[in-house]
Amino acid sequence: MNKSLLTNLISAAICVTGFLLPEHPAKPFVVSAGLFSLSGAITNWLAVHMLFEKVPGLYGSGVIVDRFQEFKQGIHGLVMENFFSEENFKQFADAALHQSISSETIDSIVDMDQVFDGFLDVIAKSKFGSMLAMVGGLKALEPLRAPFKIEFEARLAKIIEELDLTQSDMQFEKFRPTVENLVKGKLDQLEPEEVKTILEKIIREHLGWLVVWGGVFGGLIGVLAALAQTH
Repeated sequence: MNKSLLTNLISAAICVTGFLLPEHPAKPFVVSAGLFSLSGAITNWLAVHMLFEKVPGLYGSGVIVDRFQEFKQGIHGLVMENFFSEENFKQFADAALHQSISSETIDSIVDMDQVFDGFLDVIAKSKFGSMLAMVGGLKALEPLRAPFKIEFEARLAKIIEELDLTQSDMQFEKFRPTVENLVKGKLDQLEPEEVKTILEKIIREHLGWLVVWGGVFGGLIGVLAALAQTH
């Protein structure tokens, strides 16, 4: 079962249980814990949902689809600056001449941690960054570092496969426009829903834990609030 849904159901069950309890010293604590837990879980769930889906009447929701051109431009710059810098380009060409390009080769040439930090910078500068602040900010994306590196290595390998890096007279200045056009062409093939799907595949699973912890900490705050009211 989806952990976000499970958290909301548990919070709702605690809330209902509290209201159904007979008069007892523990009743205010259960009710308060349930209400605060449900509030925290639903708020975080709605914030995560709004990142990916348009919600009628809620300004800023569905930001990925609405602003996908910004993402494409940011990712284009990210690829060209980190993957196809002049130094990296020469190493890719040398590797192509002496060995096949593999994920291990890419990992040895490109600092994927630096690329991931660049990806975070792309997000921070977009409308998505302000929305993400509602659910913990960029730190919430740190668990994505490993899956991001795997995904981008695979996509970079596909781009390199379409490039002829074995030309003896190859010069970076002459070849860079070819690379830029290829990367741009790949990105232009992406539709808004595809961009959303790619990001959602990487992000949504990990952001689900924000809903869980929203429910947990909400419940603890509820208990403290009830305790404060009894004194």
